[in-house]
Amino acid sequence: MKTTLAIGMAAIVSLILGASAQGAELRGHGGPVRAIAIAGDGRTAITGSFDAKAIIWSLETGEAREVLLFHDDQVDAVASLPDGRFASAGADGRIAIWEDGRSAPVSVLEGHTGPVAALAVSPDGATLASASWDASVRLWPLSGGEPLILEGHRGNVNAVAFLSDGTLASAGHDAAVILWPPERDTTPVRADMPVPLSALVATADDRLFAGGVDGKMREVDRDGVIRGEIAVSTGPVTALAASEDGGYIAASSVRGGITLLDAGSLTPIRTLGAAGVPVWSLAFSSDGRTLLAGGADRIVREWDAGTGQQLGTAPEGPADPMAEYAGSPGAEVFRACVACHTLDPDDGNRAGPTLHGIFGRRIASVPDYRYSPAFREMDIVWTPETVSKLFEVGPTKYTPGTKMPEQTISNPEDRAALIRFLQAETRD
Repeated sequence: MKTTLAIGMAAIVSLILGASAQGAELRGHGGPVRAIAIAGDGRTAITGSFDAKAIIWSLETGEAREVLLFHDDQVDAVASLPDGRFASAGADGRIAIWEDGRSAPVSVLEGHTGPVAALAVSPDGATLASASWDASVRLWPLSGGEPLILEGHRGNVNAVAFLSDGTLASAGHDAAVILWPPERDTTPVRADMPVPLSALVATADDRLFAGGVDGKMREVDRDGVIRGEIAVSTGPVTALAASEDGGYIAASSVRGGITLLDAGSLTPIRTLGAAGVPVWSLAFSSDGRTLLAGGADRIVREWDAGTGQQLGTAPEGPADPMAEYAGSPGAEVFRACVACHTLDPDDGNRAGPTLHGIFGRRIASVPDYRYSPAFREMDIVWTPETVSKLFEVGPTKYTPGTKMPEQTISNPEDRAALIRFLQAETRD
């Protein structure tokens, strides 16, 4: 099969979360996945990608529940908020607040004049911190109102993290970590580092670590003193994550692979994944047992932190939804679509509308599915020819403004096999 996913120049990570809580892969983004956040209940995650989309996933079923279209450019940061809400932000400088089941943001936070690179939620859940390439950090009251603007960095701010007492830490390309006390009339503490910084993480016992472009992770105390350092990669650190149980710290690199460390001793435990595949986003499950990682191959993989094994479809897990079509070339092509689309009318809609009865159906006409506004303005009837054209040139060109991941099928035989499969499986 010669199915290819088109990637833009800015692309670096695509997201794919699999089909069971037993472990799998999340697939759905049309570009690299830059950010991952897991909700407090451990059942839902949000991801952001260079395809300008955010996706909300069920970690219990592996289904993409919502594809969120709002941002004009890549989504570099996401966060899980109280009461089941989510936030997304990116290169357009805007922060969108989302509620479950809503296809448009319930509010938009504007004010940054540069890309937003990171988000963090305060321990009490009342404030959202944002780091921007406009050299500022902003504290947004989630109940509404104007943000507090924190200025002190001398360049791009790449990361933010809260300590348990509400102290905010920020790190940037100016090779500095700044600690902003919760008492805003107190002078911030600035810690100058040897190299520009790209990531921050606070552990369960309130230790603070910064990742640098030299592949090292450094611990910084509240007085701005560097307490120690450890090399976690030969290339720039791209992401850091700490488990809530205090057991692990994970560090990823542009050179590929994930270094898993004991959070107490900082002793490397093992390396996850292969070198050469950049990993750009990390998030531990709420119980600290598994780690989600988004890589440059546009896949978010799940790892067992205790064993170091990549989790996949377990024998005791749900059956392969495509198992009944074993041996069908068209079914193998459709496998890339099954996370977002159903074939049976009883299964309803997922992140994309059901494909049951697609041939002869006008675009954007499935009841109860929230289409993007661009789709509703198009005059297309789905036929074998138009579906084939969609995958020949890609959704971005054929249906601009679509929520669909950017996927093309370059081999005419594969496209023909997919059409035959859909004709057989989607008719009444």
